[in-house]
Amino acid sequence: MPTVTCVRCSRTNNQMPFRPFPNDLGLKVFQEICGDCWSEWLKHQQALINHYALNVQDPKAKAFLFTSMEQYLFEGGDGLPAERELSP
Repeated sequence: MPTVTCVRCSRTNNQMPFRPFPNDLGLKVFQEICGDCWSEWLKHQQALINHYALNVQDPKAKAFLFTSMEQYLFEGGDGLPAERELSP
């Protein structure tokens, strides 16, 4: 399996086996994030979905999750955007 030097954990580790989204962010995640950090994100994402009772079909919820993912994986954040981002 190919390896990648992950921008989140700074380790050289196995690359994800697939591109998670067919967009620029999906390519960036595939090229710069290791499989271990991706697995951590998926667990965190599920916690966000459950905590905020998100409907993943809702465009606003999807935008919230993409923003959270970028913060979590690339900005060293905890993936918890400001509450105002969830306001109707």
